[in-house]
Amino acid sequence: MNPTAPSLPTPKLRRLMTLSETAEALRKSDSQLRWMIAQNSAPPHAKVGGRITFDADEVAAWLDEQFREVS
Repeated sequence: MNPTAPSLPTPKLRRLMTLSETAEALRKSDSQLRWMIAQNSAPPHAKVGGRITFDADEVAAWLDEQFREVS
């Protein structure tokens, strides 16, 4: 390692979930979750390597928000 080179922050490692894993966690079918994505009502997601993925922490935060809206 070069001692004069600036050190870069270590990126946060995320626990990524597939569309199927997320659908199962939400008690939805894959097609229902795809519909939610199309309607902009799904948890935050991103395409990684051409596949739709979800960050487990963001899915949990999204669920918490859904329950706060009902209360």
